[in-house]
Amino acid sequence: MATDDRNLVLDELEERFHAFQLVRKSDASAKADVLHELGASDDVDGDIILELSSEWPLGHPERFDRAHRLVVRALEVLDRNGARGVKTRAPIGPLNHVAGFLVQLVTRFIVRQHLKRQIQHLHWLYVRREANTELDNPFRSQLRRARIETERLVPTFNTSALGVPTFIFGGAVLSWVFGSLQVLIAGLDTWYWQVVFAAAVSVLTGVASWIVVRGAATAQRRIRLTTDRPIKALYETIGRCGDPPRDDSIVFIVVALILGIVAAVALPLALAIAGGSSLL
Repeated sequence: MATDDRNLVLDELEERFHAFQLVRKSDASAKADVLHELGASDDVDGDIILELSSEWPLGHPERFDRAHRLVVRALEVLDRNGARGVKTRAPIGPLNHVAGFLVQLVTRFIVRQHLKRQIQHLHWLYVRREANTELDNPFRSQLRRARIETERLVPTFNTSALGVPTFIFGGAVLSWVFGSLQVLIAGLDTWYWQVVFAAAVSVLTGVASWIVVRGAATAQRRIRLTTDRPIKALYETIGRCGDPPRDDSIVFIVVALILGIVAAVALPLALAIAGGSSLL
């Protein structure tokens, strides 16, 4: 039995989307009216309507394959070289090798987390864009091929973020740190040990801050050198897909700087408190 489809919501949406596409570049006033009818009230709302009303699955289909291959190559290169050859150049003698190892761990962690996030986000983007592409659209096959290739790549970037077994890192580093702190805490009944404990915490926090800042800065530089521009180019060829995810280096640097400030303040404050209490 025939049905009356004249009042479908789909027809109303398509009509308004079509009207928006007709006037969005030529008539600002008409564009504002259409956006208002659709419920848009700010720039982000306008971007949402623009992305919803766009029918083409690829903005620059003739460049998509090339951009996709470049990103895959960039991710491969970053995975291989992101944390390679990290050096500290600090004048600390034999401890330079230990510091370099720890800085390299931070760099590797940020790089590998970024790689996993980028490939997963790209996979999700291809899956979704392929799903909202018409079956007879000639660009659907390009998206399908890229989606399959990316799906195969996801497990290859799902490796240990630190690059060393967690139990080794925990046993060799964290156990030593916590053991040393326990020894210091056990002797906090005297002014002398209070000073020693404050100094140890301050030094450890300062060293940790320096290691994190150094490692995060190295990771940020190599990510920008290797993948930032190729990924931006790929997102441009896809079109209407927002911005790619960013790496976590800035977050690490901010947290490390806060730790450094704490380290600079903790020792004098602890000494003042300890000295004041000893005079009572």
